[in-house]
Amino acid sequence: MEKNFDIIDMADEDTNKFAKAMSSETTKKVFNYLKKHKATISEISKALKLPISTIQYSIQKLQKANLIKIHDYHWSPKGNKVFTYTMSNKIMVFTPEKSPELELKIRAMIFVLVALIGLTAVIYSLYTFEDGYSNGEFSKFSSEKELLEALESARNQRSIEYSAKGGVAVLESAAEDSASLKSSDYSDTNIQVLGVDEADIIKTDGEYIYLLSNNKLIIAKAYPSDEAEILANYEFKEGFYPSEIFVDEERLLVFGSSNNYVYYGKEVFVGDSARLSIFPFSGATQVMLFDISEKSIPSLLRTIEFEGSYLSSRKIDSNVYFVINSYPSYETFDCLDVIPAYTESYGEEETSVDSLSPIVNCTEVGYVKDAPSSNFLTIVSIDMEDENKKIEKEVILGNGQNIYASTSWEREEKTYITKFNLDNGKIIFDSSGEVPGYILNQFSMDEHEGYFRIATTKGQVWETNEKSTNNLYILNENLEIVGSIEGLAPGESIYSVRFMGDKGYVVTFKRVDPLFVLDLKDPTNPVILGKLKIPGYSDYLHPYDENHLIGIGKEVDEGIDSDKVHEDDAVYYTAIQGIKISIFDVSDLENPKEIHKVVIGDRGTESLATYEHKAFLFDKEKGLLVIPINVVEFKEGQSIEDQGEYTFQGAYVYNINLEEGLDLRGRVSHIDGEEVYDKYGYYPDYNFDIRRSLYIEDVLYTLSNNRLQLSDLETLDKIKSFDFI
Repeated sequence: MEKNFDIIDMADEDTNKFAKAMSSETTKKVFNYLKKHKATISEISKALKLPISTIQYSIQKLQKANLIKIHDYHWSPKGNKVFTYTMSNKIMVFTPEKSPELELKIRAMIFVLVALIGLTAVIYSLYTFEDGYSNGEFSKFSSEKELLEALESARNQRSIEYSAKGGVAVLESAAEDSASLKSSDYSDTNIQVLGVDEADIIKTDGEYIYLLSNNKLIIAKAYPSDEAEILANYEFKEGFYPSEIFVDEERLLVFGSSNNYVYYGKEVFVGDSARLSIFPFSGATQVMLFDISEKSIPSLLRTIEFEGSYLSSRKIDSNVYFVINSYPSYETFDCLDVIPAYTESYGEEETSVDSLSPIVNCTEVGYVKDAPSSNFLTIVSIDMEDENKKIEKEVILGNGQNIYASTSWEREEKTYITKFNLDNGKIIFDSSGEVPGYILNQFSMDEHEGYFRIATTKGQVWETNEKSTNNLYILNENLEIVGSIEGLAPGESIYSVRFMGDKGYVVTFKRVDPLFVLDLKDPTNPVILGKLKIPGYSDYLHPYDENHLIGIGKEVDEGIDSDKVHEDDAVYYTAIQGIKISIFDVSDLENPKEIHKVVIGDRGTESLATYEHKAFLFDKEKGLLVIPINVVEFKEGQSIEDQGEYTFQGAYVYNINLEEGLDLRGRVSHIDGEEVYDKYGYYPDYNFDIRRSLYIEDVLYTLSNNRLQLSDLETLDKIKSFDFI
């Protein structure tokens, strides 16, 4: 039963959260509005006639102080969860010093108060963190010898593969007051969980665009479009290769790889121990924090370099959490020698080998019972608002492949899941569990109302002795399996997954495309409600609304070269055709339907959006769908076993609605002149591939390695472009 009060010690540093929340007049207005209404951010914005960014910031502060809570949610036109907020129904008691005796007295008084007047008040702190861990499944090595023995044992076990996941639903940070000319009508990065930002190669705040291209950080004035110009062209130092960025108001964080410390056989002393190889196999990950308050002159504030390769990251408020894989050198089997190292510097000062130190001590390395590894997984958090704040970090024996919310590992036919709470930069172990099989990607995982859902495939489709199976598992807050569906589509494998509230959708493929509709309302008894078998498959599913899905993948004509198939229920490679975009109607859960579809090009046609969700741009209100695409078509009379010819490289822009389906509005290309396609050989020049698209009001911005291009969103006529090469 939920406690209906909390006691706040006035000496507690968390009291600052309450003071900060209630010190703002705007935040008070939002709080007072939620006393009387249950409302979304958009509804509060309209009622109080304040910018959405201001409301977001106030909601964030009220949530941090636990003065409000999420009441409900619905799906937005852009396919994201939109939360409805209300006040927390708790009583908050301030005291100079809290104690167990005081809590007993308050409990009795609260019972009387609630019974007499139905008092509605607020809670201040919902979570407390204590030293140590909640159970014995997660341990830390008691000695250097124990760590080294575990590494050696795991190293001898061969065939070990692991996976890491991460994500939590909270509001993104936003500026409270703004005098800029930012547009409020612009597209964001296509993310999985509302409030959990994902790093990307391009970001916008509605006025400026920040992007990475050809080893440079480029900042462009984007809105209004007639004032568009490149403001900054920051070139990174030789040896650093940027990959993704986050933007938080006047700060920008860059992730990238560095080859600064690939010194084979160089003796470097860390404390009293010598490291004979610095970053011997995994290279280095470099994280750079910039001040971008002056757009034309990005100022480097802080650089942190880690031994290992960058996996992925998530941003919650101003805190960024990221995961690094590292592979220890066994040239000298000393404990400090195998633990991954890191170094920091400030300003334009370069990181130095001389300042290298182990990320943690040997006895601070964690491991999960029955999940051995010969590699290290490092989880780090950094606060973008405070360049001087110490980073939080955890090092665990493990290796990662995907990120969702907590952290987990996958070995052969088992996925080990370990959950960490992420709170204001802190990384705290919660619990661990396991499920059979392996996952496809981050969309195979989801958290809903305290339950973790995960879809896995067990076995391989090419196995003949035992058919592969696809499964859905639901785990409680302790990561114990409470419900499951096993044996979906034997002999096939999962191609895409999407969870939407109480429903789940799974696409498998080997010959045709079964779209399974799953009812997950009762976590202990998930059931298959319906399935749709159609030719082809979807690699990515995106919500259109609560009752419709968009799928993008490949069309399949199973009749082509069917005599050449050597395996039951399979297709020959020539049967796989062009890119297919479908709209599925799942309003009748037992009878899902494909109500619209388009097929683009012939075999060989590819779209980045089939495997990179950030390249998929959809907006229901605008009736807009944009996907990058390279189109291959066969000439008349050409054999289907031959390679077709590239006829287009760019992006397709569709009008999309449920009545008319998908209507091609037009195409955007960064190639000037159709004659270029005639000169292509087997592959086109990848520098012209459109990698991302976004809009600000009535302008579509598309990005390739070569160019940032502005096009009229309605006519798609080119407005202007900025070439990088």
